[in-house]
Amino acid sequence: MGESVAEATITNWLKEVGDKIEADEAVLEIATDKVDSEVPSEVSGILVEQLFGKDDLVQVGQTIAIIETEGDVPAAVVVEETTTPTEVAEIEKTIEAAQETVAAPQDFSGSDKFFSPLVKNIAKEEGISIAELDSIQGSGKDGRVTKEDILKYIEDRKSGVVTPKVAEPAKTVEPVKAAEPVVQKSQQAVPVSVNGGDEIIEMDRMRKLISGYMVASVQTSAHVQSFIEVDVTNIVKWREKVKTAFEKREGEKLTFTPIMMEAVAKALKDFPGMNISVDGDYIIKKKNINLGMAAALPNGNLIVPVIKNADQLNLVGMAKAVNDLGNRAKAGKLKPDDTQGGTYTVTNVGTFGSVFGTPIINQPQVGILALGAIRKVPAVIETPEGDFIGIRQKMFLSHSYDHRVVDGALGGSFVKRVAEYLEAFDVDRDF
Repeated sequence: MGESVAEATITNWLKEVGDKIEADEAVLEIATDKVDSEVPSEVSGILVEQLFGKDDLVQVGQTIAIIETEGDVPAAVVVEETTTPTEVAEIEKTIEAAQETVAAPQDFSGSDKFFSPLVKNIAKEEGISIAELDSIQGSGKDGRVTKEDILKYIEDRKSGVVTPKVAEPAKTVEPVKAAEPVVQKSQQAVPVSVNGGDEIIEMDRMRKLISGYMVASVQTSAHVQSFIEVDVTNIVKWREKVKTAFEKREGEKLTFTPIMMEAVAKALKDFPGMNISVDGDYIIKKKNINLGMAAALPNGNLIVPVIKNADQLNLVGMAKAVNDLGNRAKAGKLKPDDTQGGTYTVTNVGTFGSVFGTPIINQPQVGILALGAIRKVPAVIETPEGDFIGIRQKMFLSHSYDHRVVDGALGGSFVKRVAEYLEAFDVDRDF
């Protein structure tokens, strides 16, 4: 998952226990706080155990399923020429016992560690408590306890090298599940329709998340807005002149968004005080400029994919990144990492005809810029011969920033610099 993703909710198992799985085939679907995604298998084999169920909340790094591959014990038995029939029978007996343990009512949920079915079975037969299992230093991957580890512990315990730990009274541990909000909902009064023709619709999972984040952001940041009008006549004329050649050469449509994003990235380099985040009483200065690009989904929800290292991209690279993320967002094919690591966000409210807006900051960032609709308006044009009225293409930039750490001078200067880059656009530039 993404670098800052700590947990995810299992929304659907695509494979059941006993199903054959090919490498890179999707096994289950997960949902993070920003995006839904499929989780592929890294190996081919048979799914032998699902360690979590639908709607369970899992942490990054946790094992969620066990897949038996050709390299597992049964296959090894066939390959080893020195294996005797007696050893084969013992191994098969151990495997059967481990499989029985999976279905047994023995409860090892009191431990945060993962123990394989074989280790659990040995512990059960030897009367080893959860407290003792937790105390064993594992030599396996991520410190897991292997068969050799527990057998050595048993041998040391019998010889008196280690003293068995007395198991503590079992604690009631409630599994954390994404389904918990449903329980909370049942405790709330269901809204009653005033009119019999009204329809009550429950928010979907993503809308609930968006709702929570928006309210939390307003309660967290002291939102302040600055607005500035920009003359983008030169940009409109230049794009109209080169868009056909651009699409023919690059195979990509040239919209106004990458041009705007290019100016924002330049302004962030000029004003690094806007490229920060807040963590409690600390300000974190971001080394990279990663631009979030708010995008509307077909179902009406909102998602913010991120263009990594946007300041290092030329206009062609920016256009490709914008189109790629936008297309994958609409198709529902974004990966969790695509929405992580943003340091500043841009939202194009002009797509829906809005002239300007007051966007809500994407936490823990400190600023977000709304791009208004480009309109033909009468304007005063200054020339050496005097002023006259002409038709110009103009738009508003609406900048929301966090007044806890960004004062008006910085917030206003930043959006003014974006406007300056746009108005100074070189109409003779190549793309």
